[in-house]
Amino acid sequence: MKDAVLMATVSSFEGLRQPRSSDLKQFCELFEPLFMASSDEARRQAAAALARSPHVPPSVALQIGSAPIAIAALFLTRAVSIEERVLLDIIRHQSPSHANAIARRDNLSVRVVDALVERRDSTSRPAASMPEPPKPVAAPAKETASLEREERLRAELKALARTAGQPLAAPATPPRRPLLALDATHEALLVRFSRSGEVNLFAATLSHALDCSAVFGERLVLDVSGWQLAVTLSALGTPRMEMVRMLTTLYPYLGERNGSATRCDALLDGIDPVDAKTRVEGWIAADDARRNGGQRHAPMLGPERAEDPRQPAAYPAPANQTQQVASTFYPRNLTRSAR
Repeated sequence: MKDAVLMATVSSFEGLRQPRSSDLKQFCELFEPLFMASSDEARRQAAAALARSPHVPPSVALQIGSAPIAIAALFLTRAVSIEERVLLDIIRHQSPSHANAIARRDNLSVRVVDALVERRDSTSRPAASMPEPPKPVAAPAKETASLEREERLRAELKALARTAGQPLAAPATPPRRPLLALDATHEALLVRFSRSGEVNLFAATLSHALDCSAVFGERLVLDVSGWQLAVTLSALGTPRMEMVRMLTTLYPYLGERNGSATRCDALLDGIDPVDAKTRVEGWIAADDARRNGGQRHAPMLGPERAEDPRQPAAYPAPANQTQQVASTFYPRNLTRSAR
């Protein structure tokens, strides 16, 4: 029950496009005790979900990052919103495995790189200061080689920090990930959100179950024919009764009867589960390639959406042309008031 409440809390928070300060405070108060009381699998799923959120509070990020490395590894490596001071605190007070996970992040500031180097030096210094048995004459050469390796590592980390903002080469197409069956927690959340009509939370939970981007889950639900969602639910091994209930609730016209059966029954009868699984795995592989290829989803109302330089609207128009367009598309009184 605590696992389901934890995932519902995370899904509700991720559904907020622009959370207010009161929303962040309430999420911190709910998340911290639930995260401590939930199972390792639920905490791992919650950490993976919040790694995609751009609004994770610092206290929540510190709690997830301080969890055992099996839970925190994905969050430390891929979290899009984690402050520098939180990374520094984790590097200095957690295990070397936590520091190694942070070192694999794409963008590292100079302070974080220095902290990683200091942590590496501090973990290797006690072993070097311990008394050792007499060594042969070649021992100074080994110590020199060790120092040279550390200096090379320091130089590589600093170079990585300097080139963090530069575009990277396009990675290879990721292999197709096998699709896992829908677990009881995600199934319960999908049924609950479909019954209550919370489409955004339903799409976010579906994205968590598929381990894909939130945009991919929204795209599945926005298919008003219901075919893409029916194929996805069939590929996840959802019971037919639950599929009918979710589809007819989200798309009411599927509940209309067409002869002796409903439109939903006809839709599900035409889907092969094996073919559906292969098809959904291909969709997820294409979504992974889109994300790894550097493409970024810009919301329709997002303030960061830039003009497309390929469109004619992006080119500056002459003054006389601007005046002519304004007089053509706007009433005369609006054009006069604009002047």
